[in-house]
Amino acid sequence: MFSRDSWSEILEALSSNWFRTLLTAFGVLWGIFILVILLAAGNGLENGVKQGFDGMATNSMFMWTQTASKPYKGLPKGRRYNFKIQDVEAIKQQVPNLRFVSPRNQLGGFRGSNNVVRGLKTGAYNVYGDYPEIIQQEPMDIIEGRFLNYSDINDKRKVAVIGQAVKTGLYDPGEEVIGTYIKINGVNFMVVGIYKKKSNGGGDAEEAQKEIYVPFTAFSQAFNMGDIVGWMAITAQDGSSITNLKEQVFDVVKARHSIHPEDDRAVGNFDLYQEYSKINGLFTALNFVAYFVGVLVLLSGIIGISNIMLIVVKERTKEIGIRRALGATPWSIRAQVLLESIFLTIISGMAGIALASGVLVLVNSILDGMDTSEMMFINPSVNIGVVVIALVILIVSGLLAGLIPAQTAIKVKPVDALRAE
Repeated sequence: MFSRDSWSEILEALSSNWFRTLLTAFGVLWGIFILVILLAAGNGLENGVKQGFDGMATNSMFMWTQTASKPYKGLPKGRRYNFKIQDVEAIKQQVPNLRFVSPRNQLGGFRGSNNVVRGLKTGAYNVYGDYPEIIQQEPMDIIEGRFLNYSDINDKRKVAVIGQAVKTGLYDPGEEVIGTYIKINGVNFMVVGIYKKKSNGGGDAEEAQKEIYVPFTAFSQAFNMGDIVGWMAITAQDGSSITNLKEQVFDVVKARHSIHPEDDRAVGNFDLYQEYSKINGLFTALNFVAYFVGVLVLLSGIIGISNIMLIVVKERTKEIGIRRALGATPWSIRAQVLLESIFLTIISGMAGIALASGVLVLVNSILDGMDTSEMMFINPSVNIGVVVIALVILIVSGLLAGLIPAQTAIKVKPVDALRAE
């Protein structure tokens, strides 16, 4: 491997018919190029999709009440019921490994009636009655003031945290917001904070800013909700899956509200962790497809190199015979052919990696000049591990490509080789 004469011979052999060598190398170059580009594209798509979950507690589910579909304990099917604030404490005590159990109530909506007034301005917004931990379950940045705290909950303070779109709709440009009052269904709330957050699609969509957060206790008192809970946001501890825990949560709720244990329709839910796991599974499958397609394309290039090396061995039959007659060992002949194959494979493969890297740099430079907050394709790239894997594939491929020609070379008898023309 470290013989200068061997490398001189390799370079001379490959450059003697440079056009054939170039065409042979192109197959490997193209295979590695396709492999890297496919993996980078999959990574870019994954980054774009997961941007929508940025900051969100993905190990969560949302739970609400529906009608009972089975009679139980003398109660008819089709009846409706409501969660109670006492259910929250019962769930916390009876179901282990839960990080947050956040009760929520909701009022109005952007398609509903005009329910928020300030002076002569009116707006229709979602109003949520929440606990402070909801900020750890939804991605949200407080850009002015503060968020809700437990002093607000305990004292039933009528305070509100509003979105940027609410500020734009109810306030004049440059007007001071913190400390002012807005009227929600006739009840005054003092604004203590302004938030900015992303929609589920990943962008700073205006609808995601058309929400108002007030303390759960103040909401219940102001709008006569009593101890009723509209729905809950429940997050499991790290290392536990909410998907595995949610049946225990349902059992607690069913027992407290006399719901049949086998009634699967009485409690509605959306399992965010389950959906997030499906997305992760999708990208795992995409990476597998990228490797599968890339390796198949690379294999076609390797077969091309193997065929060309067979031709080279055939052309050098007389030379091999002379070397054998002068005392060259079978291993030295085999090593020479394998080195030529590996050298050609690695050089062409590294050229493919360099070309793919150049394309990715160009694509990322274009994306850097664009607003990617609402895009589903961000930062297509591959990590160093992929490059290492590609190098291993190239080395193994070079060995495989040269193995058959090398074996063919050492089977040539010196006398027969010297007779060859």
